[in-house]
Amino acid sequence: MPQHKSCKKRLLQAEKANAMNRSTRSAIRASLKVIRTASTKAAALEEMPKLFSMLDKAAVSHRAGFCANRAANYKAKVAKVINGLA
Repeated sequence: MPQHKSCKKRLLQAEKANAMNRSTRSAIRASLKVIRTASTKAAALEEMPKLFSMLDKAAVSHRAGFCANRAANYKAKVAKVINGLA
């Protein structure tokens, strides 16, 4: 356990950031799963704006290890999956 006051604060900040990153990553993965397992294109298109919004927010705040390029790559992969649906 940390002894210094600043180290204790930093530990709490790290735990909070870890929880937020885990939550963001989990929500993105769940949304991706919905799109990848969608049986129709309409169902996938309904979920797409939600996922894109989450990716954009994560990229702006650099949350969960998402930078702008990584978010763009995810969007491109999702678009490719949706375009492949009948």
